[in-house]
Amino acid sequence: MTHTLWNGTRSAWAALGGDPALVSRVSAVVRPGALPAGLPVMGLARACVGVCALAAAELSAHRTGREVPRVRVDDGAVATAFTSERHLLVDGRAPVSFAPLSRFWRTADGWVRTHANYPHHRAALTAALGLAAEPSVDVVAACLAERSALEVEDAVYAAGGLAVALRSAAEWAAHPQGAVVAGRPLLRRERVAEGPARPLPPLDGDPMLPAQGVRVLDLTRVIAGPVATRTLALLGADVLRVDPPGLPELPDQHADTGFGKRSAVLDLSAREDRRAFDDLLEQADVVVTGYRPGALDRFGLSPEALAERRPGLVLAQLSAWGADGPWAGRRGFDSLVQAATGIAAAEGSAERPGALPAQALDHGTGHLLAAAVLRSLTERSTTGGTYVARLALARTAAWLTGQAEGLEPSEAGADGPDGGPVAAYDGPGPWLAETDGPLGRLRHALPPFSFTGGPVNWSRPPGPWGADLPRWR
Repeated sequence: MTHTLWNGTRSAWAALGGDPALVSRVSAVVRPGALPAGLPVMGLARACVGVCALAAAELSAHRTGREVPRVRVDDGAVATAFTSERHLLVDGRAPVSFAPLSRFWRTADGWVRTHANYPHHRAALTAALGLAAEPSVDVVAACLAERSALEVEDAVYAAGGLAVALRSAAEWAAHPQGAVVAGRPLLRRERVAEGPARPLPPLDGDPMLPAQGVRVLDLTRVIAGPVATRTLALLGADVLRVDPPGLPELPDQHADTGFGKRSAVLDLSAREDRRAFDDLLEQADVVVTGYRPGALDRFGLSPEALAERRPGLVLAQLSAWGADGPWAGRRGFDSLVQAATGIAAAEGSAERPGALPAQALDHGTGHLLAAAVLRSLTERSTTGGTYVARLALARTAAWLTGQAEGLEPSEAGADGPDGGPVAAYDGPGPWLAETDGPLGRLRHALPPFSFTGGPVNWSRPPGPWGADLPRWR
């Protein structure tokens, strides 16, 4: 077996606490040219998807009493899934991606990256800069050109917006948050309380859905968290996404990541809605959160409070910068983490910052998050207990850039596992499908992995945001 191909897969599987012997159940089709980049993006993507598929296969074996099925990871499928938001078509219409004010801007001493896709973030950005509500790109550019990047970063954050100064890898390593992240593992998955085993019922059917019967309360937004819960839905889980009424998801983003799920709206500050949410929580097996650490604490939804209230729960917490350090409470997105951690500098040039060929931190961390949930469900079935998994985009970035000790995902060499197979990459076509549903005809990316007897597509298309009742099926 080619060591470089499996370097990242072995490291990620070890971080998840998996049996190292099971890595041999994973095979890959290597396609040189998929997700081209200076950094080993394809290696990271393959590893994240591979361990997610392996965790699904492991849970399937546990529920069927059979051998762990073989897992297949194709670089073409992975590359297509990691750029799923770009391939989405809604009745032939291309998606709306980054808003005009979400971009890199030249400042008086460097560059700054802003994120203003959501109206409230756009309003905070313009307010911090002292500009009118709907300024043109030229007006914002002229304003930022007169300020330093760090000044903009601090001012916009103080106003509740999102802006990050471009840093090199060395500058991020010297930053207090960078130092904290570098000292943390790729992910943390802990058994935080004892409890009786909670075995899932035996599994039978075609296809095999290892998460069938598992109820997942999805409190995530944007890409990474929704990718994780979309993956759990693919594997049979009853996933109910719950959002506050005043923060609708971007329509195309919801269409891309809503496959297999239902979507409800609840105001946790309203008594009746809170009662409905509590009823959901009492019957949930898994809670996945994607808000910044501490944001949900006022509702009694911190990992500690949830673990005490609902013994036996599997909790998965996702953040941008990690749960520790001076930036722990800050909002963040993939593009901002790329700018802060040295990725944008490494992928750019002397003239302008660059970017990865996919929002790989989002998609990679999303698959790792799903893998952590699946591994926890397997362990809970035999040893019981309450589990908490914590992941952060910045930790995944540290893995990609080699700043996290012992985690060095690598590109494959000339050969695939055991000498093959290697195939050409001619674009995403073979891994795209069309599905009709409540939102229209959707062209979308297919799942990035398969395992023997497992699903090949989602059982249901996405519906309108917030249109479902807040109850389990």
